[in-house]
Amino acid sequence: MLIEIKQVIPEPIPHDIIERSEIWGRDLIFESGSFVLISAQSGMGKSTLLHILYGLRQDYAGDITINQESIRAKNWLEWEAWRRQIISLLFQDLRLFPSLSARQNIELIPQLNSSLPSIQEMADRLGMKDFLDQLVISLSHGQRQRVALLRALRKPFKLLLLDEPFSHLDQENESHACALIEEITKANQAGLVLSSLGAAPSLPFDQTFSL
Repeated sequence: MLIEIKQVIPEPIPHDIIERSEIWGRDLIFESGSFVLISAQSGMGKSTLLHILYGLRQDYAGDITINQESIRAKNWLEWEAWRRQIISLLFQDLRLFPSLSARQNIELIPQLNSSLPSIQEMADRLGMKDFLDQLVISLSHGQRQRVALLRALRKPFKLLLLDEPFSHLDQENESHACALIEEITKANQAGLVLSSLGAAPSLPFDQTFSL
């Protein structure tokens, strides 16, 4: 999916952040199928950018087009269809249901990518196979991040948005997660936009921007 960002400035955002940013107030292109890293400190707008791309926010100047179509032109029914089939987002706050099991949270997605390995196999690769039937409320934050990642990866998507997906993972678990993300994203012939607070994860990024 070709994404064009045209002089986008969220409202409100301090002027000094806009001046330093490599994204806000600029014209950029994320090529189809590219892996894009958005790096910044807290409060610079990483989540804001991903929420705009997911159609959750309209409070910005400028425009964003995906495949030459302005996302502002989409109505809620079109966004619903896109979120079912085209775009998958891992929220920074995970959006899990604590009173449900890890497996139940993963299975809540409205539409499944039928070409994927089983939940059991994917969970095993992330060290979560033995925790699938535990309630989310009993899991650590790092385990919850992996549950949310599994749910995001099991949807159909052509664009994967990941908002600080490794903030509570150690290096080994991050490495396993990166391998699974790369494999499934490439199998879907999809693009990736990932936000990060720290060092670049071990993914083959084509473009890197600082907010």
